[in-house]
Amino acid sequence: MNIIIPMAGRGTRLRPHTLTVPKPLMPIAGKPIVQRLVEDIAKVCDTSIGKIGFIIGRDFGKDVEENLKQIASSVGGEGHIFYQDEKLGTAHAILCAQKLLAGNVIVAFADTLFRADFKMDATKDGIIWVQQVDDPSAFGVIKVDENQNITDFVEKPDTFVSDLAIIGIYYFKDGEFLKKEMQYLIDNNIKDKGEFQLTNALENMKKKGAKFSPGQVSEWLDCGNKDATVYTNKRYLEFIKDSDLEAKTVQKKNSVIIPPVFIGENVVLENSVIGPHVSIGENTIIKSSVIQNSIIQTNTEINNANFKNSILGNYVSFEGKSDDLSLGDYNSIQ
Repeated sequence: MNIIIPMAGRGTRLRPHTLTVPKPLMPIAGKPIVQRLVEDIAKVCDTSIGKIGFIIGRDFGKDVEENLKQIASSVGGEGHIFYQDEKLGTAHAILCAQKLLAGNVIVAFADTLFRADFKMDATKDGIIWVQQVDDPSAFGVIKVDENQNITDFVEKPDTFVSDLAIIGIYYFKDGEFLKKEMQYLIDNNIKDKGEFQLTNALENMKKKGAKFSPGQVSEWLDCGNKDATVYTNKRYLEFIKDSDLEAKTVQKKNSVIIPPVFIGENVVLENSVIGPHVSIGENTIIKSSVIQNSIIQTNTEINNANFKNSILGNYVSFEGKSDDLSLGDYNSIQ
């Protein structure tokens, strides 16, 4: 099974955090979003992972590329880096990794996470994972018939046609077939809402006989903006709360931890109350503070603080009170 992960966007809605780090490398419960995604896909695959293609911007840097290759290795795959120089739509993005479009392929966009309790049926022509939403106008959606076969793909409908939103994770039994139909869109300049859309290629595949089935996840988690990312961190900590989430090098003095909380290596806690639903990156020092429902990244110092529903970046220094804080890397507020 090959996996293709388009992730070239910088994640503007998650600024200032994505000014220095691509959004898929933001931490969720101690691991980058894209690593959580790859691990969750590996769990639902009833087969071994082959090649994993990460589609990124050329400006992401060599450190990011090496990090991504290590993530692929952690699930037994072989990491490959591809570049998307122009943002021309979902079909265009996937085609940047076209040499991996062969045989069984999963495509997963790296701004969404999911929970599922099933094994994928690789005998199907294709599986499109969906979730019921209140406002489908912001998503690609599907329509199904009485046999639960997908009959229509509609990209961001202006009028209601379905509330089954495509969450951005797809399985294809025949990667070559998908590649051919996406290339057809490019060659003939067929765009929808100004871009080359994967849903148009899926519609063409369906017309030529491919049968697509909806895949239902138990929970769909978004990482599109600060509040959504904090909530996803909260839910993930709940999912893995029975795991060992506290590094053995943590130093605690007169502090209370209300689980679930993730605490990285070499963290110092003094006279503080931490949790629930807090993730703390390595080498962070927290003193005389009360923190709930937040993500704190690495090498950060917090003193005399009280906050929740917040994200603090790397190398931040903060003192104060806030119900809603978003500080990027290297900021200092006292």
